[in-house]
Amino acid sequence: MELRNLEHHLTACQFAGVECKLCQRSLQRSQLQRHIEEECPRRLVSCDNCLKEMAYEERLEHEQTCPLAYVTCEYCQTALARKQMADHYDMDCYKAPIPCTYCFFGCKEKMQRNELARHLQEFTQAHMRMMAQTLRSFSSSFPPTSNMASGSLDPNQFEPAPSYPVPPSMSSPHDSSQQVQSMKETIEQLEARLVIQDHQIRELIAKMETQTAVVTDLKHTVRALEEKLVEVEAQQYNGVFVWKISNFSAHLRSQEEERPVVIHSPGFYTGKPGYKLCLRMHLQSPSAPRCANYISLFVHTMQGEYDNLLHWPFQGTIRLSILDQSECSNIQDQEEIMDTKPDLLAFQRPTLPRNPKGFGYVTFMPIQALRQRMFIKNDTLLVRCVVTTQGELNSPRREGFHPRNSDGATL
Repeated sequence: MELRNLEHHLTACQFAGVECKLCQRSLQRSQLQRHIEEECPRRLVSCDNCLKEMAYEERLEHEQTCPLAYVTCEYCQTALARKQMADHYDMDCYKAPIPCTYCFFGCKEKMQRNELARHLQEFTQAHMRMMAQTLRSFSSSFPPTSNMASGSLDPNQFEPAPSYPVPPSMSSPHDSSQQVQSMKETIEQLEARLVIQDHQIRELIAKMETQTAVVTDLKHTVRALEEKLVEVEAQQYNGVFVWKISNFSAHLRSQEEERPVVIHSPGFYTGKPGYKLCLRMHLQSPSAPRCANYISLFVHTMQGEYDNLLHWPFQGTIRLSILDQSECSNIQDQEEIMDTKPDLLAFQRPTLPRNPKGFGYVTFMPIQALRQRMFIKNDTLLVRCVVTTQGELNSPRREGFHPRNSDGATL
């Protein structure tokens, strides 16, 4: 080339060395874009759980502390968000080790929460002895409340009290002695009743704690039955799932107010036996980089009942649609079809109840486009997912299903 064009050529030469502004690594200009999008350790990524943006190299450290990441209780194996785990340990976990209620009085036993009521019933007498001994030690640590009671007062240190005539209406010493004796008997009766009532209260407390443990067990049973019912319902979809998102206007208001909107669908199966999947929708905020005011839609694999019988990674074709609910004949659904990519983590066998990696579209549909047709009806958005697994792709069961290469993204 001519020397006069050299300077202009160097500014655009694909083989010229440039520096990544994020990590300061030197590389050829032709490699810069791919480096920024896929390789740079300082490129921005979002947490799947809390949507916080961070450098890629900080991702693993964040996952260890993310308050919305799912963690498993070490005692009862319940999966909860990390920020809920402390309250779960202190209040709900029926297998968490707790000290005896009478630890203040000297009981050193520790047990699971669901065994506390039985412990209190079995060791009632021991607990009473501990409490009595503690109270005796506690009371003996105080000096007598009156010097007169100890006989340490000198009668000569006080002046004689003036004498007054005693009215005839006042009781005689004999009557006063009878009154004192009557009061002593009344006090003894009240103390006896107090002891009986104290035992009754302790029995009621033990019964209440037993009933509380029974209710807790029943709650766990009901929860397990509800989960089983949801699982049975999920198996009926047979790869065609319609997700109804109600109260959608509230989600739109949150999006406009820059509050994160992330919605997960219930799980559904591709067949029986089949893979268990769920959908995740993001309403991207107006300030989101590169995808402001877009609907993002992703598919996640989940741990299912038939995972041991299936081939992994999951392979097939997925059709995602936001349904036009117009009653006219010219219905235009917003639809994308994508092929799975077995090499991605999103399609490997999940090791958590829900695979944190999803696959889909960051810019599935502009939010503004929802108002151009009747995508929202009765404040409800309908999202349909039709899944054909690898073994079904040649089957005529679903006509008109033409998979194509996806330009979907994984997050």
